[in-house]
Amino acid sequence: MCNKYTLISHKLCPYVQRAAITLAEKGLEFERIDIDLANKPDWFLQVSPLGKTPVLLVDGQAIFESAVICEYLDETMPHRLHPEAALERAQHRAWIEFASATLNNIGGFYNAADTQILNAKATELKTKFAQLEKQLGNGPYFSGENFSLADAAFAPVFRYFDVFERIADFGFFTDLPKLTAWQQALQARASVRTAVSEDYPVFLSAFLHARHSALSALMQ
Repeated sequence: MCNKYTLISHKLCPYVQRAAITLAEKGLEFERIDIDLANKPDWFLQVSPLGKTPVLLVDGQAIFESAVICEYLDETMPHRLHPEAALERAQHRAWIEFASATLNNIGGFYNAADTQILNAKATELKTKFAQLEKQLGNGPYFSGENFSLADAAFAPVFRYFDVFERIADFGFFTDLPKLTAWQQALQARASVRTAVSEDYPVFLSAFLHARHSALSALMQ
């Protein structure tokens, strides 16, 4: 009997995108329910002890935290996305944590209160991307020809920069050819494209504008 999957989502949550990408890569049909994190329904708090998205309901049973959701799907469904070798698998898990740290840096960037802080946060991001550039091989994906959970973790990271670079030329990917090629390969993949709605850039732009930050001031 096939399981029924329901993904509890927020339109802009990058961690939800990880789960949606993994579900798509596994060829699994799922229902997606978007909620307002500023006005969380009572039923959501019952299935998400941390009060965060994503939550995956598997036949009504809740799994929360994106890394746990992706690992569960990879362990239970065919076509493994993690490497088979234990050491390489551990390395991928470590770089997935690096992706999460980069998302924290992105939050600091778009919330920066003034131009000096904004530039400092941009430099932090560029430093992380330079580290990634050294890690990458010949591509097209994180560790070669095969799409992995590490790719699913970094695709939502890169999605922000389509909008950031429309606001101003920060040069985040300057002199990073491998990273640029990886970003483009991820953008072209169907699972990545469909992980957000077509109006995602509009929602993200509105979210950024409402921050009243140094970045939003550039959007005037």
